[in-house]
Amino acid sequence: MRRSRLEAIGGFDPRFRTAGDDVDLCWRLQECGWTVGFSTAALVWHHRRNSAPAYWRQQVGYGRAEALLEAKWPEKYNAAGHLSWSGRMYGRGQLAVLGDRRGRIYQGTWGRAPFQSLYRSPASGPVSLASMPEWFLVVAMLALLSLLGLSWPPLLGAAPVLALAVVLPLIHAGIGAARASFTSQPNTRISRFRLRIFTAMFYLIQPVARLRGRMRYGLSPWRRRGPSDVAAPRPWTARVWSTDWSSPDDRLRALSSALQADQAVVRSGGDYDQWDLEVRGGMLAVVRGLMAVEDHDEGHQLVRLRAWPRLAMGGFVLAGGATLLALFALLDDAWIAALVLGLGAVALISRMLWEAATATAAVRRAFAQSRGEGVT
Repeated sequence: MRRSRLEAIGGFDPRFRTAGDDVDLCWRLQECGWTVGFSTAALVWHHRRNSAPAYWRQQVGYGRAEALLEAKWPEKYNAAGHLSWSGRMYGRGQLAVLGDRRGRIYQGTWGRAPFQSLYRSPASGPVSLASMPEWFLVVAMLALLSLLGLSWPPLLGAAPVLALAVVLPLIHAGIGAARASFTSQPNTRISRFRLRIFTAMFYLIQPVARLRGRMRYGLSPWRRRGPSDVAAPRPWTARVWSTDWSSPDDRLRALSSALQADQAVVRSGGDYDQWDLEVRGGMLAVVRGLMAVEDHDEGHQLVRLRAWPRLAMGGFVLAGGATLLALFALLDDAWIAALVLGLGAVALISRMLWEAATATAAVRRAFAQSRGEGVT
């Protein structure tokens, strides 16, 4: 690394004491417009942990580092709290049907592409959900439904799904342990079997430890960033008559900067998106905005912004399913199950509307601040 570049960005961030320091450094270098390359001659010594407790502490520290990185760079993480990856998985193609094969229209970021055409999206590789830390939250939810089956037997149908959710990480750990290679092989078959069981245990505790570190430092699926002000979560249009000419790009950057100054998580629309900016209210709701600028005489401009909330379809499915189950439980006089399921549905719908309301308020306030008076 060039010393001048390291000094220019102020060196390493001292908040990262376990991990994440190198990732943060690379992102800050790239933010300055510099390039991070790969050196084939570089040699890095990595000292692996030599005990289960040390490995557990290391993985908890990795979860903590992920939480600290997400708090500093929220725009680089998706709603579930994971980095968005734009790479491709190559295989024999058996799972290609799982990918999104619909075409996409290339229109340029913020609609600036001079030529627009249709492209076919490549099939995305399958995601190993069972190895994610949040998978164990799914297991906990299924376990709760299975316990409610004691008061209402139809919910015992969640027990086989719970068993499958538990078995998948075990299969993943077993395959990983079977494929593991060791620098020294024990002499007896029993010793080799014990070694692979020990390796499988590491596969199982790694996501649990990361989940502990992530949750402890605020990186949970229900986290949110930005102010808590609310506004009616409905589509709306704002207009500004400006006597100072600015390019549409500059106006969008000003709006994005105002949102970021308000601690909101902002994402710019891509080349194929029909919106310019997206403000994340949480995991279950976002608000998207589209700006149009009309040029008039003497450098005057009419700026229009249309914004609309977008609720997660998964939230509707879960809330609707919980509501139906609560009604059926109520008809069977299973009051405990009906109460728990009903409260869960109400809490989920309320959370969706609240996230949409906070994101709507953030967009309204930022648009007023970025352009000043004249907002209608």
